[in-house]
Amino acid sequence: MVGRFDRGTHPSGRFARSAGAMLVAALVAAALTLTVPAHAAPAGPPGTVASSGPLVREYWIPDAADAHLVTYWSTGPGGRPALSTGAVFIPPGQAPPGGWPVVSWGHGAIGLADECAPTATGVLGGGYLTRWLTQGYAVVATDYVGLGTPGIHPYLDGRSQAYSVVDMVRAARAIVPSLSRKWVALGQSQGGQAAMVAASLATSYAPELDYRGAVGLGVPSNIENLAPLGGPAFPELPLTGTTVFISYMLAGLRATRPDIDVDGYLSPLGREVLDRAESLCYPEAAEAFAGISIGELLSRQLDDPVILSALREMLEIPTRGYDRPFFIGQGMLDEVVPAPLTLKLVADLTGNGEQFTFRHYPAGHLGTMRLSLPDATDFVREAFRAP
Repeated sequence: MVGRFDRGTHPSGRFARSAGAMLVAALVAAALTLTVPAHAAPAGPPGTVASSGPLVREYWIPDAADAHLVTYWSTGPGGRPALSTGAVFIPPGQAPPGGWPVVSWGHGAIGLADECAPTATGVLGGGYLTRWLTQGYAVVATDYVGLGTPGIHPYLDGRSQAYSVVDMVRAARAIVPSLSRKWVALGQSQGGQAAMVAASLATSYAPELDYRGAVGLGVPSNIENLAPLGGPAFPELPLTGTTVFISYMLAGLRATRPDIDVDGYLSPLGREVLDRAESLCYPEAAEAFAGISIGELLSRQLDDPVILSALREMLEIPTRGYDRPFFIGQGMLDEVVPAPLTLKLVADLTGNGEQFTFRHYPAGHLGTMRLSLPDATDFVREAFRAP
């Protein structure tokens, strides 16, 4: 089976950086990490800053006036304290009365390994986040727990990702006094799930902040409802990256739920794929796992109530209980998060009487970010203006 991974694991061009920038980044990361032992106990509640410093200049999003790298405590899988890292970007000019309103960004799937973390690669949202920055919002961007910090990143564990998004705001305000209490969650793909789950718990989890709403784009939903169909005969899907995403999800579950014998559901190839997935960023994993189907990963059906319950706990997006408005954007040509799954989410939210805005666009997964920007901008502006 090893021959199926002979394509190598060299970083793609998107992750390449100059030797000088990488050296500076390594030195800064080492300096921050040395102050936070891997098994350190939190010195305070979620959002407590463990260490902070300047972000490598080459990693700033365009037009930022200042940027910081921060390591902070959050809540990981199972409600356990966990470390996360992230970046804080300050707009140019003078902060308005009450401080800069905050947009907390959740990024899409990039991998499980520490070297995949946005603050380690400098791939921090670029021009898209600049559009928010130049409208007068401070942008804070979590890496999520386990990306650049101890442990395997629990990919698509909605609650831990949501906690990282919320606690990033707390940590950012601790190191940048000019940030407002007012904030919104914004995310795409994996980050869309994080934003939606954050929307369901932000007010109760962080009552000292003034949470105003959320924007979720390309939100992966209803995957837990497909899990019982998982097995060796699972059909190949005409979608992009599905095997990589499922391997990331199962690798995260295997690491965070040792009480579940995840390996017992995997074929020999599946175990090898998950082992490799822990160390490959998305571009390399997509190349290495090309031609491998989800069915080939599995040796038996995912129909045991124990694993199905664990997957539901990880993946499910609440369909009731929201106390602030939110916006969902979906590309009708999306080959990563297919529209029918989002349409079911929208139908369930509507049936439960939730108040939200839904827009669809003639675009694929990433194209939806660009086409939805005017609508999302209007939504966020009104959310901050609301009493």
